[in-house]
Amino acid sequence: MVAVIAGVVVGMVWPEFGKDLKPLGEIFVNLIKMMISPVIFCTIVLGIGSVRKAASVGRIGGLALAYFIVMSTFALGIGILVGNLLKPGTGLHVTAGSGAEYAEQAHEGGGTWDFINGIVPDSMLSALTSGSVLQTLFIALLVGFALQAIGTSGEPILRGIGLIQKLVFRVLVMILWIAPVGAFGAIAAVVGSTGFEAVKQLGLLMLGFYVTCFLFVFVVLGVLLRFVAHLSVFKLARYLAREYLLIVATSSSEAALPRLIAKMEHAGVEKSTVGIVVPTGYSFNLDGTAIYLTMASLFVADAMGAPLNYGEQFSLLLFMMIASKGAAGVTGAGLATLAGGLQSHRPDLLDGVGVIVGIDRFMSEARALTNFSGNAIATLVIGTWTKTVDTAKTRRVLDGDDPFDEASMVDDHEPDDAERAPEPTTEQKATEQKAVEQKAGAEHASGTERQPAVL
Repeated sequence: MVAVIAGVVVGMVWPEFGKDLKPLGEIFVNLIKMMISPVIFCTIVLGIGSVRKAASVGRIGGLALAYFIVMSTFALGIGILVGNLLKPGTGLHVTAGSGAEYAEQAHEGGGTWDFINGIVPDSMLSALTSGSVLQTLFIALLVGFALQAIGTSGEPILRGIGLIQKLVFRVLVMILWIAPVGAFGAIAAVVGSTGFEAVKQLGLLMLGFYVTCFLFVFVVLGVLLRFVAHLSVFKLARYLAREYLLIVATSSSEAALPRLIAKMEHAGVEKSTVGIVVPTGYSFNLDGTAIYLTMASLFVADAMGAPLNYGEQFSLLLFMMIASKGAAGVTGAGLATLAGGLQSHRPDLLDGVGVIVGIDRFMSEARALTNFSGNAIATLVIGTWTKTVDTAKTRRVLDGDDPFDEASMVDDHEPDDAERAPEPTTEQKATEQKAVEQKAGAEHASGTERQPAVL
């Protein structure tokens, strides 16, 4: 928080110097992204490999996808409703802008078939190095089910992957120590480049978007969480407070993905459920992005003096909901998808995209926070539906009675070293062995020696 405030001050007082600090934020986010593939791989393989019934994994995955589709559609509807009520772009009279470059950026993300084809990596190992969450997810599912089919002979591999997971989380903790440096550079750069004039000019759009996201998380999703899991969304938000700060500083929900996995497991959700719902949700459960695309589209259309009718709104936003998955790996995915959708449906509105570039960074924070919250709530809801969550433990965790271990960020449900039984000394081992031999000799002398079982 101190670093964020310092970054705002630097960006306002020395804007040019603040712009030069942008690489600090980019380097930190890249360090986090570097860890995402190994974290997802280890989590999913351990979650699926430890489950003996493949049907339960398929049931969780199918339920998760159905849930994501319903909630994304609902988010789109809310965005359309609020956008039509507020009409934030009316009267702006925008006549020129720059949106072609963002449309080209979205085009590079590919269409639907390119998106599906991109799920399959060039090799098993390349999935861990390409940075694609879906490729990592695909390979991890294959490895997890393969270990499941091997049976007990695959347990040594699972133990090895468990040790690798501990190493990965330890490295991640080391990286998170420099989070203030990354936050300072990122905030200084965005304030230095945009200032507060752009924020004031488009304040109504930002305010409407933030309020919509807040209501969606704490009213819509909060009621769902209370009704299904009987849990408080406000207690969940308090439990995830550090992750929220990290997302605000980096403007990326990916930065908090490994911590969300660890915290959901600590909250009592089984690893198999966490390993499927969280990574899949990061590609398919984009509630914040859906709300952003609807409101931004209506804003651009109103600002250009060419509002969309309801038929155009439905077809354009349905396209964007699908295209957002394909552009998930593109830098500035929300802005790029917006431009690509306008270019394909209403090319005359493309120039209006340049109007919201100045505040896209601020809006991306709300997008990321909403996406993150939606995935956390989805994990608890689906865990409740599939009976793969320890509700009693979840309540203790959210009440603060069972705090999360920030030191290691790994919750393996094993006793600490101090609680383990001490290793027997050499003398104790010798005494125990002598007692065993004496007992065996006594049984032999009395004729009660056990006979080998015959199958």
